[in-house]
Amino acid sequence: MPINKIKLARMEKKLTQQELADKVNVTRQTIGLIEAGKYNPTLKLCISIAKSLDKTLDQLFWDMG
Repeated sequence: MPINKIKLARMEKKLTQQELADKVNVTRQTIGLIEAGKYNPTLKLCISIAKSLDKTLDQLFWDMG
């Protein structure tokens, strides 16, 4: 999973891990683990993160090449 895409998208939106966590109803630690590749989020959480970052699931979670 291309975790760095999530971090980059979050930084583009000028959001901290805590701010993103608050938007998607998880802890800051969860966002940190997702970005580090140590936590596999549910599809529901993936959708929430994508919507919060104005990205598609493909853009954040699937490596197309």
